Amino acid sequence: MTEKEQQDTLEEWLRLHKGLIFKIVRSYTIADRDDLFQEIMVQVWRSIPSFRQESAVTTWLYRVALNTAINWTRKEKKHAHAESLSNVAHLLQESPTSKDERLGWLYGEIYKLDEIDRSLFLLLLEGFSYKEMSAMLGISESNVGVKINRIKQQMIVKSKKYDTDGIR
Repeated sequence: MTEKEQQDTLEEWLRLHKGLIFKIVRSYTIADRDDLFQEIMVQVWRSIPSFRQESAVTTWLYRVALNTAINWTRKEKKHAHAESLSNVAHLLQESPTSKDERLGWLYGEIYKLDEIDRSLFLLLLEGFSYKEMSAMLGISESNVGVKINRIKQQMIVKSKKYDTDGIR
């Protein structure tokens, strides 16, 4: 693969699938989104020649992006003191271009999940099957189902509290 072909592939995938990458970035960091996005794009760029088309591009991109985000998060925690969510709550405020403040709340809740649950929730939102999630994350389909049901229940409880307490 030539560098030009690699560049064209990256640009096309970014144009078609940037939304899924942004979801992962937004779910794995609050303050350093540009850094994580750049790191994911570097990893995708490096990995394009090894893409064997044995899965859909979206599945492959998700896997690269999730693994990069997880590794990046671990590295960042080693190099910096982890800030508690309450110390950065102001950063969760939606930008003026946001249409729904609940989206900011949802990403804040996703951010609080552990790595596997966060990945599962994002994959669920993207519409992947339990079988696909199982393959991407290396856990059994039944474990995927159990974890997703627990996450859904947690989110239902938290969303009811959000709605009734007027947390904003």
